[in-house]
Amino acid sequence: MRGPGFLATVPALGTALGMALLLVAPVLLVASASPAQAHAAPVRCAPRKGSMQVAEPWAQRRLDPKRVWPLTTGEGVTVAIIDSGVDLTHPQIHVAKAVDYTGTGHRDCVGHGTAGAGIIAARYLKGVPFHGVAPGVRLISLKQTNEENGDVDTLARAIVDAADYGADVINVSIQAQDTPKLREAVAYALGKDAVIVAAAGNTTADDGTPEAAYPAAYPGVLAVGSAAPDGRRADFSNTATPVAVLGPGQDITSTWPGRSYRNGLEGTSFAAPYVAGVAALVRARHPELNQERVRWRIVATADGGVGTGTGAGMVNPLLAVTAILPLEAADAPVIAPPAPAPLSPDAVSRAAPVDRKAIDLALTIAAAALCGVGLIVAVRMFVPMGRRRGWRPGREG
Repeated sequence: MRGPGFLATVPALGTALGMALLLVAPVLLVASASPAQAHAAPVRCAPRKGSMQVAEPWAQRRLDPKRVWPLTTGEGVTVAIIDSGVDLTHPQIHVAKAVDYTGTGHRDCVGHGTAGAGIIAARYLKGVPFHGVAPGVRLISLKQTNEENGDVDTLARAIVDAADYGADVINVSIQAQDTPKLREAVAYALGKDAVIVAAAGNTTADDGTPEAAYPAAYPGVLAVGSAAPDGRRADFSNTATPVAVLGPGQDITSTWPGRSYRNGLEGTSFAAPYVAGVAALVRARHPELNQERVRWRIVATADGGVGTGTGAGMVNPLLAVTAILPLEAADAPVIAPPAPAPLSPDAVSRAAPVDRKAIDLALTIAAAALCGVGLIVAVRMFVPMGRRRGWRPGREG
């Protein structure tokens, strides 16, 4: 089996046309039950060549996480990505801690892990139209495989270690079988209050009857299906896994080994990191919420799904972070607190009584003053006039 998001390309028919076009099909990253696979001799480290040119992807325009950045970019939250490693030299990706379980070094020889890390946490660079959902998070890379296949016991160990490293969100873009160790690892991480986001898995025409993918199908795990650019569920997105929400997973652009970018990626592997980034934004903005409440908030604020395998629909970063959800106040007292006691009679000083005598005296003094001023003005005007006439009366009209 193949894993939920690797890109498979084959040349198209025709020499000239084959040089220009590639047929893209989703490929699954699988953790098998064979313990020898994870530690087998590494294959030649030659991931498919990326491109130095990148355009703004539809998924970024659709979710528009930059609207949330004035509130939070995920700072203070640790996200663990369990995958094929991460290109530590990529200018948009900063890894705080890298763990290799394969013995092959930290290089990403497949590209899968680098793409997932970029979707979650690629930092904004001026002039580069691509960025991650939560560029402020602290990123941990746990390299579980150096090939398209890995060991399910190693996957379980990585989940436990991620929880012990303090991961608030764990992204698992891997499809595995149900095993006791994997089940116990998931329960352990949930008990450590980590939000586990996992790819629901891919199905193709030659896969036969689709089967539930693990750890996505475990209770308490946020299972993510894949959405196409038109918003519907992608045809390859697994419907046997109980999907919680959808994330963009078709025609995806992300970071790639060699300090480059890759276009045309497909798979629920790439839908899961979008939701993991949203979970990081929610945890940063609402640190009081436990992992169960974070999952519930993401599901409750999704855009709405139609049909099998769509869950609650496309994840909505802005609503997941900012929506006011009444059920989050369920722990508050149902009965209103008692009204405060009335103020005592002497709590507020009374106004002083009006002194009418003082007011009357002031009015009398003011009137006398005005009369005195008027008398002085009259004397200064009319006495000189009387003197000039010798105090004789004026002429009659």
